[in-house]
Amino acid sequence: MALTSEQRAEIDAQRTAPQLTSRPTVPAMEELLYTPFEVLDHGFVRVVDYMGDDGAVVQAARVSYGRGTRKVSEDAGLIRYLMRHRHSTPFEMCEIKFHVKLPVFVARQWIRHRMASVNEYSARYSILDREFYLPALDQVSAQSSSNRQGRSDALDEDAARQVLHLLHRDATQCYDDYETMLDPEGMGLARELARMNLTLNTYTQWYWKADLHNLMHFLALRADAHAQYEIRVYAEKMIEILKAWVPATAAAFEEYRLGAFTFSAGMLKVLRRRLAGEDVGQENSGLTKREWIEMNAMLDAPHPHG
Repeated sequence: MALTSEQRAEIDAQRTAPQLTSRPTVPAMEELLYTPFEVLDHGFVRVVDYMGDDGAVVQAARVSYGRGTRKVSEDAGLIRYLMRHRHSTPFEMCEIKFHVKLPVFVARQWIRHRMASVNEYSARYSILDREFYLPALDQVSAQSSSNRQGRSDALDEDAARQVLHLLHRDATQCYDDYETMLDPEGMGLARELARMNLTLNTYTQWYWKADLHNLMHFLALRADAHAQYEIRVYAEKMIEILKAWVPATAAAFEEYRLGAFTFSAGMLKVLRRRLAGEDVGQENSGLTKREWIEMNAMLDAPHPHG
């Protein structure tokens, strides 16, 4: 289980102790606040706080004193305009704070996004749990021959089970040795030194707070089909939360970011020449071979939402 009974009791206590507030709230977010959404085998993501809503984005864009009397459709239209023209500051008026439990190797990918406030569980101060990420059989894949940082098809079942056996054996042995080194009646090694023996699939936790603009930038990259599966599933779950929090912004985000591609100036020239009836090949396009392949891949790609 991703959560212990004590953790669930703490969450239930938070949910059953509502607080009165004068600030804008979102009913759908109030319903899911503190609720852990389980990800992978032991991980989760949950919202512990948020500030603002779609109305806050509109208010900031218009620099108005209140919510005003405009129709919801007009507000949605403005949000779509802001997203389409990449106006970022109105979206920075909203913030959200997540509590995330994730494998260490996923955390090291995640932390490359240097636009959030992060506080991670300290293995210098506390002892990490005996929990390791083991991928599902269909995620135990071979190295891609065309992408140095990606994977291709799943290994056959026998090979996949052997990989899982090795991962479990090594993680368990390393944790056993971790406990041995920590034992105050034995070696009594400092926690900050003993932690170096743990494997990268050990789970860690952190609080991660970001504004809406930077959150969407993170999601656009990590929910992409080319992102590693283990971080993509977190991003996909966070998109579900985004839809509950700021539905108009989420719809614009899906339309102009998740479901869209960016063409270079050179690519646009090629497309205009094609629309004018000219037969354009890579040799006379002015594009490199890689640019040509990328342009055609974008043109042939199916829409991510059907």
